[in-house]
Amino acid sequence: MSPDSATATSSQRRLALWLFVCCLLLFAMILLGGATRLTHSGLSMVEWRPIAGILPPLDEAEWREAFGKYQQFPEFKKLHPGMDLAGFQSIFWLEFIHRLWGRMLGLAFLLPLLWFAATRQIPGALVPRLVVVFLLGGLQGAMGWYMVKSGLKDRPDVSQYRLVAHLAFALVLYGYLFRLALALARGPAPTPLLLAALDPVPEPSPAPAAHPGLAAAAAFLTGLVFLTALSGGFVAGLDAGFAYNTFPLMGDQLIPEGLALLSPIWRNPFENLITVQFDHRLLASLTATLAVFLWLAALRHRLARPGRWACHALLLAVLVQFALGVATLLLIVPVPLGVAHQGGAVLLFTACLWASFELSRSPHGGVSPGPT
Repeated sequence: MSPDSATATSSQRRLALWLFVCCLLLFAMILLGGATRLTHSGLSMVEWRPIAGILPPLDEAEWREAFGKYQQFPEFKKLHPGMDLAGFQSIFWLEFIHRLWGRMLGLAFLLPLLWFAATRQIPGALVPRLVVVFLLGGLQGAMGWYMVKSGLKDRPDVSQYRLVAHLAFALVLYGYLFRLALALARGPAPTPLLLAALDPVPEPSPAPAAHPGLAAAAAFLTGLVFLTALSGGFVAGLDAGFAYNTFPLMGDQLIPEGLALLSPIWRNPFENLITVQFDHRLLASLTATLAVFLWLAALRHRLARPGRWACHALLLAVLVQFALGVATLLLIVPVPLGVAHQGGAVLLFTACLWASFELSRSPHGGVSPGPT
């Protein structure tokens, strides 16, 4: 290996490590967002000040000023008219940390990006993709405020549509970062079907996938996990998790009545509590079933060790996530379990991305010559 090649490989590893750290920070951000939603803390900060908002209230007068602004909006007037300053502080801090973490995440991406660029360690083809990541991060912050604004009007709750859009932006950003880091750490791999948009560093002449059927199934499963997570966003946005707290039946029925109460009918999957919870249960059950079948199919192939690990991780993640979902439902959505369930969705999404990546690698890079 030439010195230039060794330097390039070392640079790629540093870039991959940086992006994996950003993924970890974004994962924590998503957990904080889940906790903010479950504790109804998101509307405690009624202003968006990207620069000045980096500091919390520093004295009694500033706290009372912030509390006075909160008292002017529907959440206080309709839901918490008896709240005192201490109660306001308890919800303010979580939303403040959530926003502050977002700013820290932006710096954790931007400052190393500038350093890597100044030291010429970023391959030319990677530059526009990193710019896309930075722009997506900025749009995610703007989407967060756009979501909060929907709860500062007549209805003391954020729009479930904007909440789901905020979650979708976060998952797309996370998925893009993770795939980019994988490509740098492991080498590029062709990406089939649903993940084509997340293939950040394609090979100049992509080799065929080692197991095209498994790779396609893993890509489809990744899309299904994404869709299931968004359906969970509608459950959270409508507090639909409190509608039926039994499983597998909803009350005493497998298919409950009232799935088409709203008119026009297209509103039901997004605005009908019964339909929203039913759809999430159905998608989660389908996801778990397909994941088990994918794992069983993978056992029949001679996969390289990373591919086997990825498939095992996928099975473990889906089983844990399904159990967390059922427990969250039966225990009537306690905050710690609800946050764990949201985190489990991201971990399952990660496992799907990893499995799809490994199963898409060329026969020379993705299949072991020996038995599994």
